[in-house]
Amino acid sequence: MVASRSTPAAAAGGIACLPLPTPLPVGDVNAYLVDGDPLVLVDCGPAWVTTLVALEAALAAVGRAVEDVGLLVLTHHHPDHFGLAAEVVRRSGATVAAAASTVAPLADWEAWSRRADGLVCDGMVRHGVPTAVAEALRDAGPTTRQWASSVRVDRPLRDGDVLELGGRPHVVAERPGHSESDLLLVDHAARTAIGGDHLLAGISSNALVAPPLRASGTGRPRALLQYRRSLRATRALELDVVLPGHGPPVTGLRALIDERLAAQEHRARTFLGLLEDGPASAHDLAVARWGAVALRQPYATLSEVLGHLDLLVEDGRAVEDREGAIVRFARR
Repeated sequence: MVASRSTPAAAAGGIACLPLPTPLPVGDVNAYLVDGDPLVLVDCGPAWVTTLVALEAALAAVGRAVEDVGLLVLTHHHPDHFGLAAEVVRRSGATVAAAASTVAPLADWEAWSRRADGLVCDGMVRHGVPTAVAEALRDAGPTTRQWASSVRVDRPLRDGDVLELGGRPHVVAERPGHSESDLLLVDHAARTAIGGDHLLAGISSNALVAPPLRASGTGRPRALLQYRRSLRATRALELDVVLPGHGPPVTGLRALIDERLAAQEHRARTFLGLLEDGPASAHDLAVARWGAVALRQPYATLSEVLGHLDLLVEDGRAVEDREGAIVRFARR
């Protein structure tokens, strides 16, 4: 789909796509406007003035304004998707609906994300990233935090809940993996869904290493394992189109999901081969696979490696040794 950033583009099921610019490497993010009573906005982009101006222009193009939004639905808790939520609510008084797991994190975004940065830093060191590299990434946290601010979730959403969007029932489907809070909004009658970053057409969504959203959560969520279960659950649905958080609409879902699952298995075998030289940390394997890139992008590469190591451990092809200061993996 090609559209200017200020002009809504037609999407499936009478939903308008609003491509919004971001200052982040991911590029434009898709918000979706669903006409009706209330006027529904799904995602809103990061808290960046350029994004806000683009959102205002896109709404004005269809005779609407930020102040008209009655319901703001958030597909997940990443700043490029929810960052402007507080500003939209301030101007419109809109009700905010999002995954129940995001209620506490979004209520105090600054404190929660600062704590998360610390936990991620500790986890990187535990998996072999040099302390100085991990701490430098942690110290860059305020740069990311500035693209969002705290917002109250008025309507916590859980799997199976139903939202009326434009007079049509959309069933909430929890799809953790890319993030722990990913939601799919499914219109079964129209065979369409709004999918956030659960499934993108051009690239495979990364399953990021992250601390649990709930304070009661323990351990590291096995993000790729979660994501594979979520992909299989989506494959079982009768869907023709998913409207994603980035890029064009996704079609041919089952073939695409099969391709993504097979690619993950192929990458897992690659890391299993790297373990032939003996036990190694996840960061050791990242360096072996990508060289200096693993030092420039330690979080992304570590997430990639750990996800596929988790797959190998689950399948009984590798073992995880947590006894030492650094976690190491070995072939079984």
